[in-house]
Amino acid sequence: MGTEDKIILAHGSGGKLTRELVSDSFLRKFPHPVLAELDDSARVQMGSDRICFTTDSYVVKPLFFPGSDIGELAVYGTVNDLAVMGAEPLYISCALIIEEGLERGVLERVTESIAEACGTAGVSVVTGDTKVVESGGADQLFINTSGVGLLPQGRELGIDRIAPGDRVLISGTIGDHAIAVLAAREDLGLKLSELKSDCAPLNHLIKNVLERFDGVRFMRDPTRGGLATVLCEIAENVPVSVNIWEESIPVRNDVRGTCEILGFDPLYLANEGKVVMVVDGGIADDVCDALRGEELGRDAAIIGEIGADNSGEVVLHTAVGGSRLITMLAGDQLPRIC
Repeated sequence: MGTEDKIILAHGSGGKLTRELVSDSFLRKFPHPVLAELDDSARVQMGSDRICFTTDSYVVKPLFFPGSDIGELAVYGTVNDLAVMGAEPLYISCALIIEEGLERGVLERVTESIAEACGTAGVSVVTGDTKVVESGGADQLFINTSGVGLLPQGRELGIDRIAPGDRVLISGTIGDHAIAVLAAREDLGLKLSELKSDCAPLNHLIKNVLERFDGVRFMRDPTRGGLATVLCEIAENVPVSVNIWEESIPVRNDVRGTCEILGFDPLYLANEGKVVMVVDGGIADDVCDALRGEELGRDAAIIGEIGADNSGEVVLHTAVGGSRLITMLAGDQLPRIC
């Protein structure tokens, strides 16, 4: 049996291999039009209400890292997947797979973090499940959360609404989460004492923007696969060209420096508290100013524009006047970061 017949870590990267796995192993067997959209949440009609429904699993290593932990990450990750669809998150489920031998104190810290995160985001845990597996059957603790939110009538967001002339925004610096987790996992010998994960709930920030502006076309949180993967999905699925400007993309100096030392590209690093927005070009400056007026959006920037051709390409215009194509992540820079 060759490696092509086995699952490898890169299948969980959120990039090219993930898309192939989802297409080959799931979409062909579960042929539902809602699933086929592959959005962050499923939009379904239930009577007179439209709801968004999402689920995600968290296997981050280590469980605690600068600025956050697996419990908070699970809550905010689910909340954000609902929020970028335009929904108002309400309820979540929480299922824990616990490895035999986990210290009770660790579990208490995680569940307390979940409770605090729910309070901050304004959601409630209303159902759940607990499983314990034998020692070696898991890596301390895995969490699965699902979430439900209401989608207001008349609120329509989607990748199919993107048009030439729209602008691309990011709500803040990229790569903070991935490098914070890496620093906690490995002894890098680097001075990263101030770097923390950007893990945060985006629902309040997003709600403020949507209530003020009508020209928001599409949103996504750039988690696995990072900003580059989101941009590639836009370019390929609409299809359009996406032009982004390297100098406009906000990256912390310590993140950039770590990437240069270790050979990472910050465009592909996971984030857990940022949103990518595509908005009507005429309101882009106003939306960016509105984001900067919020604590979670203080480093927001307009980073690119949707082109008129249907090349399906993402072009990065570099600081030195050149350009290069951005493609879907083929491997996995940093596994187990969410």
